[in-house]
Amino acid sequence: MEELVDRSDFPATENCAYLNAASIALMPKVAGETIVEWNRELAERGTTNFDEEAEDKVFMDLHRAAALLYGAREEDIAVASSATEFLSSLAWAIYPGRGTNIVTTDIEHPTVTYPWMRVAKHSGAQIRMAKGRRGAALPEDVIKLIDDQTSVVLISHVEYSSGECYDIAELSNIAHRHEALLVVDASQSSGAIPIDVIAWEIDALICTGYKWLCGPFGAAILYLSPKLSYLEPGLVGWRSTTDVWNFIADKIDYPSEARRFEFSTMNYGSAIALARAVEYLLEVGIESIFKHNIALADLLIEGLKELGGDISPYPGGLRSSIVNVQFPGRDQNQIAAGLNSAGVIVSPRMGGIRISPHLYNTRDDIYKVLSVLKDLIT
Repeated sequence: MEELVDRSDFPATENCAYLNAASIALMPKVAGETIVEWNRELAERGTTNFDEEAEDKVFMDLHRAAALLYGAREEDIAVASSATEFLSSLAWAIYPGRGTNIVTTDIEHPTVTYPWMRVAKHSGAQIRMAKGRRGAALPEDVIKLIDDQTSVVLISHVEYSSGECYDIAELSNIAHRHEALLVVDASQSSGAIPIDVIAWEIDALICTGYKWLCGPFGAAILYLSPKLSYLEPGLVGWRSTTDVWNFIADKIDYPSEARRFEFSTMNYGSAIALARAVEYLLEVGIESIFKHNIALADLLIEGLKELGGDISPYPGGLRSSIVNVQFPGRDQNQIAAGLNSAGVIVSPRMGGIRISPHLYNTRDDIYKVLSVLKDLIT
């Protein structure tokens, strides 16, 4: 297997086997340099370069790149500081009422479920959670919870701890058959797995920037289906209006586009840098990245099984390049700490060791993690 990218674009790869994209991915130099330079310019020159016109257009590149990433229109993309903000704003905007239910799982990341639990507490909606095991849930257990009272099906495209991947098109079809909305957190798949929001008929998709998109903290993306153009955002601010420089305090004139969810000033340099990162990934090709990452994960799983590792299940048959392994009878946190000390960067998750290769990794990184693991467990 050849290197997919020039590893010099990711300087940290010279010093360690970085296998932790599911936590924080490495940024390509072009993105890292962009955010440093933007903040330096702001600090030293203020509005000399970043004037009102520049601020008005600051998200344009990310709108364009994200639209290409998801197969969407630019006007259906919005940008904010975090996925949590978008999920909270969406939950209040949709506001599932008493007598309805929200279907999700109990192995979701808290960021995904907490905003909806908060709204449901206020509105009286019911939260239905499919039970998971070791970070994975049976797709059929999710499906059987959906009925004609379901208002929202809330799911992560890829589960953060196990790497389980759901058939989003199937869930979309079932949700819409019951006139429910499908809200997808794609933080663990965007940039690593091809996504088509139109073909899959996704109603809303949220993604943070610092994982598989290889961007910085402080920027996140929302795709909002045009059929939800009636929604009033749960979080509003001066950028929520059609003319952001109008500064009328006695009414809110929302634009018809998704940018009505762009409500506030943020670290704009993060959005600009994320645009550069997404452009970098698109140039490599998401399908190529997916095939590369899965091949590395296949090699990793084979080696882990030979070492006696117990791999988290993929009950729906689909998976990502996230691999969660446990070594029975051993302290998993201690093993994870040993790997990190040896320059193999991973994360302890859900009682196991989560290993997540991305486009900048190679076979040598996989061989290194297996070699260090062998020394740690024997």
